[in-house]
Amino acid sequence: MIEPTSPVSAPDPSAPAPAASTPPAASDTVQAVPEATETPKTKHAKPPRETRGQAKARKRAERLARDPRAAAKAAEKKRPSHGARHPAVVIGSAIFTILLFLTVGGGLVAWYGQLKYAAPGPLPAEKNVFIPRGQGSRDIADLLERQGVIDNWLLFMVAQQLAHRGQPLQAGEYIFKPRVSLEKVLDALADGRVIQHQITIPEGLTTQQIVARLMDSDLLTGTPRMPLEGTLLPETYNIVRGTSRDEVLKRMASDQQKLVRDLWAKRAPDLPLKTPHEMVVLASIVEKETGKPDERPKVAAVFINRLARKMRLQSDPTIIYGIAGGKGVLGRPISRADIVNPTPYNTYAIDGLPPGPIGNPGRDSLAAVANPAKTKDLYFVADGTGGHVFSETLEQHNRNVARWREIEAEARTKAQSGVPTSNTGVGTGDSAPAAPRTPAN
Repeated sequence: MIEPTSPVSAPDPSAPAPAASTPPAASDTVQAVPEATETPKTKHAKPPRETRGQAKARKRAERLARDPRAAAKAAEKKRPSHGARHPAVVIGSAIFTILLFLTVGGGLVAWYGQLKYAAPGPLPAEKNVFIPRGQGSRDIADLLERQGVIDNWLLFMVAQQLAHRGQPLQAGEYIFKPRVSLEKVLDALADGRVIQHQITIPEGLTTQQIVARLMDSDLLTGTPRMPLEGTLLPETYNIVRGTSRDEVLKRMASDQQKLVRDLWAKRAPDLPLKTPHEMVVLASIVEKETGKPDERPKVAAVFINRLARKMRLQSDPTIIYGIAGGKGVLGRPISRADIVNPTPYNTYAIDGLPPGPIGNPGRDSLAAVANPAKTKDLYFVADGTGGHVFSETLEQHNRNVARWREIEAEARTKAQSGVPTSNTGVGTGDSAPAAPRTPAN
């Protein structure tokens, strides 16, 4: 219960003011002593228990405090070394270690690679290996490994990059000797030391016959286009396996064009020929008339002399081509009906040269027409030994023809009796005599 408070009366203004109090003397001053207050008792927590490590550290600190020398040594140990533990030094040391490892390891690898590069390979015996066109380095490496030429495709590719600087490897057919080293394998492939094959095209064949020969060769590829008659130069050509037939024909045509151009530029000045084409046409006839190179200038001279005199050429091979065409072979003797058969190529029936070549002449025949022998011969007939007898007059020629017929009769008699016969001078293109007949005029 709360007691009521007594009212406080206001001061009386009429009452006298209280006198000012005199400060007490110093001796009289009594200091009031505050009453003692009772402080509440607080509960103190126990200090944490010292761990073994802390105790060890404390004892060590006390020992160092008692021994200044030990303290100095401890301070020296704690002092960081000059750069040994600096991060840059640590990184540098690591890099140096790695580089040293790579250098040593790379040297060992290079040493091993050099040994394998020049060491004998695994191939036990000589072997032909064909590398098709369009093969990459990895394809070639795999092929050689399968064929037993090398024993490690990866080492092959590394060696190609290092020793040959990635030089392209050549396609073709290679022959590798037993135990051939990786070094020699790469050298051969980089230099393109492929096996060279030879293909021989005889002189006088028609274009159709030449293409047929190329088709029979398993060294060549592709189906070629048929070139024009008389545009190819029959020779022996070096080829590599996998060469296209079109490529061979292009080489033959290019070689012939160059040869004809050169021979035409150096031809005799008095030839009755107007163009290089006419030179090729006449050379194809000369080629068919004789197989003896030393006779070709004489045979060419006979035809040149006839053209100059406006005489018909009367060449049997032109009869055959007019009938058989590109086949080149009639397959039977020429008949009288064939002689008068007015084909565009039959020089018994037409004046001058036929419209085109009757085959593909060789170098000797082309050269013989460009520069024929200087003779007055107008006739020739087989002599029974593979050659021909030449004559300037019809009278001489008739005697030679009579002699030729005797030789023919003797040959037939010997053939019927089984006695071997010698070459009777039959033309190279067919079984017909390779000689002009008596001129019609």
